[in-house]
Amino acid sequence: MNRHTLHTLLATTATAIACLAMPLGALAQAWPAKQPIKLIAVFPPGGSVDQVARLLAQPLSLALGQSVIVENKGGASGSIGAAAVAAAPADGYTFAVVFDTHGVNPSLIPNLPFDSKKDLTPVLLVGTAPMVLATHVGSEYKTFADVVAAAKKNKNGVSFGTIGSGSLGHLAMALLGKNAGLEFTHIPYKGGGPLMNDAIAGHVPLSIGSVFVTKPFIDSKRMRPLVVTTSKRSRDLPDVPTLAESGFAGFEAPAWWAVLAPAKTPPEILKRMNDELNKVLKQPDIAKRFDTQGIDVVGGTPEAARTFIERQMDIWGKVVRDNNIKAD
Repeated sequence: MNRHTLHTLLATTATAIACLAMPLGALAQAWPAKQPIKLIAVFPPGGSVDQVARLLAQPLSLALGQSVIVENKGGASGSIGAAAVAAAPADGYTFAVVFDTHGVNPSLIPNLPFDSKKDLTPVLLVGTAPMVLATHVGSEYKTFADVVAAAKKNKNGVSFGTIGSGSLGHLAMALLGKNAGLEFTHIPYKGGGPLMNDAIAGHVPLSIGSVFVTKPFIDSKRMRPLVVTTSKRSRDLPDVPTLAESGFAGFEAPAWWAVLAPAKTPPEILKRMNDELNKVLKQPDIAKRFDTQGIDVVGGTPEAARTFIERQMDIWGKVVRDNNIKAD
């Protein structure tokens, strides 16, 4: 062995030993060291989850200095995409962008291939928004009172579409129908894009979805908003009454979006991702785009996101059980 080869071997060995001796936290601080970083949008293209993920991806890529790509893995109310992230390596290169269905799925879908609380960890609550019950602009329903009258009068009630079985819109309408003695027929779609395509064509009498996914079609005069599902009116739809104002006091069902990671992702990576996401949400152009779509940006710590999400699981899990709601 010549002197040059020996020197190279010794240097390589020393580097390997140094890496082995380095604390895991120091290794995590080097993140991100490769690309791409994946944001798994757990619904198909065209819906609010896809749009939220894409709003975050570009500025996040600039902040982290690595490519951030959006990959859609829709199906089963977002649980297929969430399962993929739960099973992914906990190395900071795969994250989920989830919707409010994530808070419903544990109680709705039997035998989920992952534990929503143990196998995934919250990074950030992106924001919340009212849901809006809307109808095609040419519909016979001019007000929510018209819907109530039809739901009481018609034998088969009134049909409504949502982004999928077990979605928050589905549960909200089920709760409303049971508590008020109204007949509704649920028509599930595979995401906000397919739902709105049928809604603007008049193929489904009512749609219930986030302001984010519905407002563009209200602005273009193709959909008529009837009522929002939060206790306060939406600042983006100030003339649209709330369900509480419409005779259903205390009714509250906001849509929400969050970023999650595999459960064993190092805390240093979670903190960096949380910090950068918070900075992205505070960028004026990004904040304006969320505001334009009716989303109230929340941000904050991973702990605050966990508290909110687990509370949603408790609230809507009870609705599922009390109303014997089953996934299709």
